[in-house]
Amino acid sequence: MSAVLMAAMAAEYRPRVVDSELRQCLAGVGAVVIEGPKACGKTRMAQQLAASSVMLDVDQEARRALAVDPALVLRGARPRLLDEWQVEPALWNAVRRAVDDSAEAGQFLLTGSAVPADDAARHTGAGRFAFVRLRPMTLLEAGDGGGGVSLAALFAAEPPACADPGLAISDLAALICRGGWPAQIQKPLAAAARAARDYLEQVRQVDVSRLDGRRRDPQRLAALLRAVARNVATEASLATLSADAGGADGPLDPRTVTDYLETLERLMVLESQPAWRPHLRSKATLRQASKRHFCDPSLAVAALGGSADRLLNDLELLGLLFESLVIRDLRVFAQALDGEVFHYRDNYGVEVDAVVQLRDGRWGAIEIKLGSAQVDAAAASLLRFQRQIDRRQTGEPAFLAVICGKGYGYRRPDGVVVIPIGALAP
Repeated sequence: MSAVLMAAMAAEYRPRVVDSELRQCLAGVGAVVIEGPKACGKTRMAQQLAASSVMLDVDQEARRALAVDPALVLRGARPRLLDEWQVEPALWNAVRRAVDDSAEAGQFLLTGSAVPADDAARHTGAGRFAFVRLRPMTLLEAGDGGGGVSLAALFAAEPPACADPGLAISDLAALICRGGWPAQIQKPLAAAARAARDYLEQVRQVDVSRLDGRRRDPQRLAALLRAVARNVATEASLATLSADAGGADGPLDPRTVTDYLETLERLMVLESQPAWRPHLRSKATLRQASKRHFCDPSLAVAALGGSADRLLNDLELLGLLFESLVIRDLRVFAQALDGEVFHYRDNYGVEVDAVVQLRDGRWGAIEIKLGSAQVDAAAASLLRFQRQIDRRQTGEPAFLAVICGKGYGYRRPDGVVVIPIGALAP
């Protein structure tokens, strides 16, 4: 790649929250694997740091050379980008050997939009590889959010104070339909929505079979995608999804549903939100089921054949999709703080949409509500949740927050903070 072309690409690059994590990892280990769904910007991000590159999904010559002598593909200025490495899984061991031979940091960048099947012949990358997850763009990264309320500041007990970012409910519906795909953020909404539908079509017609060579029924897969979209941001059981996807013909075989869900997770089209497991003061029983989300809410809209106007006529669905959008952004910001995003629910009906927990043990609980009229009820639910858990075991929450669609950012007299999604930042 010429220096002129690389400079032009760098000039057009929109910075990502995970950029700093990538630089830190590349400075510490021999190879960094950037994982994420296709079209989320992995290649562009890696190209900002790469000195040379090879695109394995389209470069047939490189793949033929790899079959003869893997060292040929590894030649080039370092860091060398090996794009879509999983199409040739044997490359893993070649990179591992090259890292061992040099013992220098920052030799290779590998990008992948699918998780390869377990392979006993693929040696561990412990101490040699770091893994960085990239997701579709947050509102902040796409330029639709102005920041102002930092997740890091909330963990530091700093009260938020920000003006209304100015996103109306109709704006949020449009942003959900457009999604956080870097190639779509400047395009008209109709074109971006069409791209999301084409994305899912490629997934069901090509990607799921290309992943491991097994053919899967595209029609059944489309039915399951619709079922997941109808139950997005919920703990829908396997039986529910099987019945919903099967329709009038009867439920799909649960084994088929399980296989399809696992395949979609390996493609990173779906991402589960696991349950949080704190110690409880009461005798409540914790629910262990994960919630399911598409990697970007635009794919849920595409699976349902929806539009922004139709979402505005179905506020219940819009609320679930808004929750999915917030979870997408929270995952990106939590990752920057070395944290994860969970949810909570017990059999007494106490639930929390998101619990962000950092590796050092600090945590905060979040309710997600599209409308500002729901803030009082959400705050009361958070306070009830706080009383439910055993804080001698979990520690006090760093914050309790309600993330809503619009409004001001502030701390209520009861201590619960209110944050408009357009103000959220890492």
